[in-house]
Amino acid sequence: MNRKAFNHVQHSKVRLAQPSLLFAVLLCVHFIGCVQTRATSSREILHHEVVLNLHPGENNPRNSEGDFIRLKDGSILFIYSHFYGESPGDYGHAYLASRVSDDEGDSWSTEDKIEISNEGERNVMSVSLLRLQSGKIALFYGKKNSDADCRTLMRISDDEGNTWGEPRLCIPEEGYFVLNNDRVIQLPGGRIILPVAKHNEEGGVWSRKGKISCFYSDDEGLSWNESAEVTIPEEITAQEPGVVLLKDGSILMFIRSDAGSQCYSRSQDAGESWSPATRSLLISPLSPASIERIPDTGDLLAVWNYNLQTDEHLAKQRTPLNLAISKDEGISWENIKVLENDPDGRYCYTAIEFVKDGVLLGYASGSQSAKTHWGLTKVIKVKLPWIYQ
Repeated sequence: MNRKAFNHVQHSKVRLAQPSLLFAVLLCVHFIGCVQTRATSSREILHHEVVLNLHPGENNPRNSEGDFIRLKDGSILFIYSHFYGESPGDYGHAYLASRVSDDEGDSWSTEDKIEISNEGERNVMSVSLLRLQSGKIALFYGKKNSDADCRTLMRISDDEGNTWGEPRLCIPEEGYFVLNNDRVIQLPGGRIILPVAKHNEEGGVWSRKGKISCFYSDDEGLSWNESAEVTIPEEITAQEPGVVLLKDGSILMFIRSDAGSQCYSRSQDAGESWSPATRSLLISPLSPASIERIPDTGDLLAVWNYNLQTDEHLAKQRTPLNLAISKDEGISWENIKVLENDPDGRYCYTAIEFVKDGVLLGYASGSQSAKTHWGLTKVIKVKLPWIYQ
């Protein structure tokens, strides 16, 4: 490929197409992505650095699924799922632990503080933190008892995370509900939105296919209602939704799927009803994405696995780990960057926190060959100018 053609490809971006053109566009996206991935050099890696490694160790087989919150004194609190005992699996035992940074994420405290002890028969895990409009901090996490019983709890802190109030149950209905880490938002009118996937069929039998909906509260978590369920095409497995508020006041839901990409749904009524899910061009394996708005520019930032492998086995792997920006509210994505590209790696469940000189990304990582689940959690700091290069 000559330099002129190469530069043209490098500055191209992925756009949504009409359904009849989807496969043609996907082929184009595949070509663009392959060129961009090959063009990524070690020089780019210098534009982000690892600022915290939470390694597994004795009686600590896994650290994963955390979230950040900016405190009023300027420090940053990171709370994550700290597993103990022997099992690193999703049904192993875990409590919630924290670290703190006083310098925009460049360095972190060296000792864990236990924030929430294990209240579940299996674990507590998957943290979302939210600064409420009242000024208080809300902590959301899953309390897991079995493969038929996992529901979200909420605690409130009015002293900047030093202590937490009594737990409030956010999901009245019994069942296995998955709320990913760093997923909860509050709308300008005060409504809190929790996007969840229910994994139970009638009778409580666990199902890989999730039933996607949201629970919402208009009274700071005192009471909760469930939205209408998102209609998912029968041939698609949907899991682990997330939401982001768009500039026009609507809400975009992005959904982990086995359709070869993230699926999208939209709400025009503050999360009470949702459009049928459709495939987006945010290409990925059956792995969740994370999307938030960049405060300085107003663009959307996505972190996900941009896996373009054609081999059926390799195409399912959660590697590489990438980021990209959207200047048109998620319709198209550009400036695709590589954060991790070890073919043996597994990278997922990213928390996003914007800081003065970049963005912090906290994500779980593991090894396919060693069959580790999500043993190590990394926090990296990415420079914002590099994202826009």
